[in-house]
Amino acid sequence: MTGTALVTGGSGYIAGFLIGQLIDNGWTVHTTVRRPEREPEVRGWLNVDNDRLKFFAADLEQDAGWAEAVAGCTHVAHVASPFPLGVPKHADELIVPAREGALRALRFARAAGIRRFVLTSSMAAIAYGHGKGRDLYNEADWTNLANPDVMPYPRSKTVAERAARDWVAAEGGDMEFASVNPAAVFGPLLSDDLSTSIELIKQLLEGKVPMCPDVGFGIIDVRDVADLHYRALTAEGIADERFVCSGPFLKFIDVANILKANLGEQARKVPTKKMPDWLLKLLALVRPELKQVAAELGNVRGGDSGHAMARLGWTMRAPEEAILATAHDLIARGIVKV
Repeated sequence: MTGTALVTGGSGYIAGFLIGQLIDNGWTVHTTVRRPEREPEVRGWLNVDNDRLKFFAADLEQDAGWAEAVAGCTHVAHVASPFPLGVPKHADELIVPAREGALRALRFARAAGIRRFVLTSSMAAIAYGHGKGRDLYNEADWTNLANPDVMPYPRSKTVAERAARDWVAAEGGDMEFASVNPAAVFGPLLSDDLSTSIELIKQLLEGKVPMCPDVGFGIIDVRDVADLHYRALTAEGIADERFVCSGPFLKFIDVANILKANLGEQARKVPTKKMPDWLLKLLALVRPELKQVAAELGNVRGGDSGHAMARLGWTMRAPEEAILATAHDLIARGIVKV
């Protein structure tokens, strides 16, 4: 099966690998970027058949460019969504572009007669706001927005996915919709433009994290995230499906130990001690960007990816491979000096 697919957010980490996989499998790809002047740069690091790749300028919060981007396509992967490293002053800074961007992409997709629409959601839309009584979540779970402790990013992903599903149910007609819900994404780099998750490995290697807080995340390789998107775009009969995309849940100290065990002297700055909870809470009082980290102390938010494996025949790499691929590329590119 081949066709023409729109992949939004073409300069992003997941989108880049998905674009490569689609083109390698004979697809033509349209992609969006907010700033059209970035096209030569992005083409350079994607390193694909340029005859099969077209760029369009489009923003999540503006209608301009969307009709042109989706014209002639049969499938859409809506990957673009804001994901900052810090905490915004107001949750709407993330919620509004995430929700409105998804709805805008859906409206233009329906108008263009798109057959299949795959939304990049997140484990953040599944596993938050439930307290510490659980440690494994699946597709039936939703982040509890009634819990005031849910931070802006998981709130934005939950609102956006729910809004998208409600819109499809009411307005989508015969367009098939599915979501892919990744955990923290690591793996090889396409460029020096780092995603938020990659920044975590960078900070560990640079010694900017003096001790490891009692915080963790599910680990998944970007190549496997792209592959699950590809399967969701191309499999038969996946209307209304939702796919958890997560490997094992690892704490900071587990990631640090993997780096230490495999990188030798290159990991000499990586911390080996656990940070006391009280110290992180104290630091969060003076460094607002740490509030989101402190809110996760002691939580385990594992994702059960069994449905994606059974339904789509999907498999994933070991977390060590994803973590070390990130570290090796950060060092090889000179982004981290060791």
